[in-house]
Amino acid sequence: MAGMKNRNFEQFGLEAVPSSLQQSTWKEYAIIAFAFSVNAGNFLVPSLAVTQGHLPWLPAFTAVWIGAILAFLCVSALSVPGALYGLPGQYILRAFVGSWLATKIASPIRVLTSLYWFSVQTIGGTYILQSVVSNFLNIHIPFTLLAVFTASLMAYLALVGYDAVKKVTRLFLPILIIGQSLMLFVIFTEVPVSSENTFPNTTFDWGIFFFYMSLAFVQFVSGVSASSDMTRYAKSARQGFTGMFLGNSAGYLMTALIGTLVAAFFQSTNPFVVLSEATTNTFIGLFITLSGLLAMISINIGNAYTGGFSLLNTLPSLGRLRSVLLFGIVGVILSCFPSLSTEAASIISILGAGIVPLSAIIVVDYLWIKKMSISEELMMNVVLGSYKINLAAILTFTFMSIAYLIIPKEFSPGMLIFIGSSIVYFSLHKYIVTK
Repeated sequence: MAGMKNRNFEQFGLEAVPSSLQQSTWKEYAIIAFAFSVNAGNFLVPSLAVTQGHLPWLPAFTAVWIGAILAFLCVSALSVPGALYGLPGQYILRAFVGSWLATKIASPIRVLTSLYWFSVQTIGGTYILQSVVSNFLNIHIPFTLLAVFTASLMAYLALVGYDAVKKVTRLFLPILIIGQSLMLFVIFTEVPVSSENTFPNTTFDWGIFFFYMSLAFVQFVSGVSASSDMTRYAKSARQGFTGMFLGNSAGYLMTALIGTLVAAFFQSTNPFVVLSEATTNTFIGLFITLSGLLAMISINIGNAYTGGFSLLNTLPSLGRLRSVLLFGIVGVILSCFPSLSTEAASIISILGAGIVPLSAIIVVDYLWIKKMSISEELMMNVVLGSYKINLAAILTFTFMSIAYLIIPKEFSPGMLIFIGSSIVYFSLHKYIVTK
C-alpha cells in the first residue's frame, strides 16, 4: 500500500474532509447525479409499467417520475449531513441507527447491493461492447476478457476517488445528452405508422398507477444511506442538496420518458439496444450504443465508490484505498458470471428485505425525529463510539425484514414495508425514549 499513498488517490475515509476541500458547487453535483441516472438498469421500472402494467405511456411516465421525485427529496435531504460534517454517508448512519446496526447490518447490506448492481451493469455493458466489436470490427473478444477489462477500469476510477467521479461525469455529460436526444429522435422518426404503434391493451388503472409509483420510490429511496458520500465535498449543504435533487430529477425525467415511449412503441425494456437497431443511420446507432456504455461506466463508478465506503464502515482498519481495492477485486470476479443477471428478481427481493426497512428508519429518524439536526453531543458520541445501540431501530429492522419476506410480491411489499417500518420505528422510538 505504500506505493498507493499518492496524491492522485483520495485519502479521506471515515475522517472528515477538511473545509478547505469542500469546494464543489451545485452544478457539479447536478452533473454527477444526471450522469448516474440514464442507464439500462433505471429503464426497467418505467418500461415494465407499460409492458407488464399495461398503462398508457403518459400515466406510466407520470407514475414512476412522481415516485422517483419523492425518493429524490429524501435522498437529497440525507445528503445534508455529508456537507455539514464532511463525513461519508455510511459513517453518519451511526447517528441514526446506532453503531452496531450501521456497521454489522446496514453497511454489509449496502456492500452486497453495490456489488450486485456493479456486476449486473458490467455484464450488460460487456454484452453491448462485445456486440459492437463483433459487428463493426469483425473481431470476437471473449466475454470474460472484456468483462475483466471494463470492470477493472471502473474499479480503478473509483479507487482514484471523488475527483475521478467528478471529471469523468463532466467529460461524459455532452455525449450522454446528445445520445439521449438521438434516442428521442429515433423514437419519433422510426416508429411504424400503423395503428399497432400504440401498445395494445393499455388501460389506466389507479391501483397499477400507485403500484409503479411506489416501485420507483422504493428503488431510489435506498440511496439515503450513501448520498453523503458525494456531498462531503460540497461548498454548503444547500449546494449539495440542490445539485443532487436537480440532477437526479432531470436525469430520471429523461429516463422515464425514453423508457415508457420505447416500451409503448417497440415493446422493449432496453432502449439502448432497440433504438440502436431501429435506426437506419449507422452513425446514430453507434452513438446511442456509445452513450449506453458511458452511462454504464458512470453509474458503476458510483457503485464502486459508495460500496467501498460501506465496506470501510464495517472494517475501518482497511482504510479507504484497501476497501475500494477489495470491493473492486470482488466486483471484477462477479462480473465474469453472466448468470447473475438472470437471477435479478430473487436477489433483489432478498436484498430488499434489509434495504427497505433500513431506508425507512433513516428517513424517519433524520427528517422527523431529529428534524434534520444532529446535536454536537450525538456526533461526539458517534465519533467516540459510545452510541452503539438504537434498540428501536434494531427491533423495527428485525420485525419488518421478516414481514417483507412473508408478504406476497403481488401486494407490493416494498411500499407497504416502508410505510409500516416508518410507523413502527417512530412509535417504538417515542415509547423507548419516553420510557
